[in-house]
Amino acid sequence: MTYRDATPADAAAIDALFRESFRATFGHLYAPEDLASFLGRFTVAGWAAELADPAFAFRVIEDADGIAGYCKLGPISLPAEPEGPALELRQLYLLDRAKGSGAAQALMDWALATARARGAAELWLSVYIDNHRAKRFYQRYGFEDRGPYAFLVGNHADEDRLMRLVL
Repeated sequence: MTYRDATPADAAAIDALFRESFRATFGHLYAPEDLASFLGRFTVAGWAAELADPAFAFRVIEDADGIAGYCKLGPISLPAEPEGPALELRQLYLLDRAKGSGAAQALMDWALATARARGAAELWLSVYIDNHRAKRFYQRYGFEDRGPYAFLVGNHADEDRLMRLVL
């Protein structure tokens, strides 16, 4: 696998990966109309705009079949209460073929280094309460639970947990 910074040319591949990964991991939790409403908020043009925006940072992993995962950092959008300069780990998604390969760790290492290089003193994220694998992963890096967060998928409100890491 290779790692590189994403470019606006990766927008369609990132969109497809996001949809596939989200459906595979969470799709069974939602009514079809809620899932469609949520996924409808994401477009290739929207991804391209974020990829071109210097406020965001993206890293992708590729294998012989193309992009197999990505990580996105951006400004705080969560109802967090940072105590200093902060960024948000907006997404870290992998396709099944990349899981267990060390890709998640490599992307997280990049996210931490990038957040520090951008002057962040804290990194925030939210994680679905029943995504135990992800919660354990973030806790291994020192993220601490900072309380509940209602994550909307269409009209369905999931309980997520806000997590913070002091960098």
